[in-house]
Amino acid sequence: MTFFVPIVLSGCGYYSFSGATIPPHLHSIAIPLAEDNSLSPLTLLDEAFTEFLVERFVHQTRLTLAASEDEADIVLTARINRYTNNPTSVTGQEEAQFNRVTVTVTAQYHNQVDDDTLDRSFSNFEDYDPLVGGLEAEEEAALAALENIADDLFTAATSNW
Repeated sequence: MTFFVPIVLSGCGYYSFSGATIPPHLHSIAIPLAEDNSLSPLTLLDEAFTEFLVERFVHQTRLTLAASEDEADIVLTARINRYTNNPTSVTGQEEAQFNRVTVTVTAQYHNQVDDDTLDRSFSNFEDYDPLVGGLEAEEEAALAALENIADDLFTAATSNW
C-alpha cells in the first residue's frame, strides 16, 4: 500500500529557486552604480560589478529594480576600495609567470522598510598569466574576482549577512 502525503510549503513568498530568502514584504531594490575608489588601471570595474549585482538580485529573485533609491524597499550600495595586481610566481628569467588580481569591496544593504542596515567587506582574487594574455587577461581576472564577490555578497545578503 502506498501512502501519499502532501507537503505544504509555508512561506513560499520567502524563497526563490536560487536559494535566496527575501522577506515577502520587500518588493524592490535600487542598485546605484558602484563607486570605484581603487587604483585600478581598468575603467570598467564599476559598471561590470553593478551589472553582476543586478543579475543576481533582480534576475535570481522576485525583486524588481526600482527607478530611484527613494522608491526602493532595499538600497544596495557598493564601493570597490582596493585593487592589487602582484606576481605570485616568477620564471628563471625573473619575469612574472603568474599574477594575482585581488579586489576588495565594501557593501551596504539597507532595508528601508524595516530601517535595517548591514555593512560588510568582501574580497576575492584570480590568477592569470601576464605573458600570454597581457591586459586582456588582467581584465578577465579582475572580472572573475568581482563576479565571485557578487556571488558572495548575494549569498550573504539573502541569508541576512
